[in-house]
Amino acid sequence: MAEETKQATDVSSLEKMTVKDLRNLALQIGGITGVHAMKKDELLKAIKEIKGIEDVTTPNEYRSQTNRKLKARIRELQGRKEEARTANDRKKVNIIRRKINKLRKKTRRAA
Repeated sequence: MAEETKQATDVSSLEKMTVKDLRNLALQIGGITGVHAMKKDELLKAIKEIKGIEDVTTPNEYRSQTNRKLKARIRELQGRKEEARTANDRKKVNIIRRKINKLRKKTRRAA
């Protein structure tokens, strides 16, 4: 039991814990009601509040932010590609096209 409380101070170890372990930890800490009805994300949030651990952005929020940035960059590059195409700069068009392709792959991975 003492080992769990030592590990629980680390955010990454909290996230790796199972729901059963989180419930036991929440019961040990005290001050949290309705532990058995909570889901994992609710338990994590409650434990972090009690322990005073700052809640960083969740992976889904981070992904959506990065996806927006990537898509904005793609739109910017598409505009540059059209400018290069009107200037008949084939080399630049190919370079920008490859960059856009790589960014699209990143958005698929981030989704």
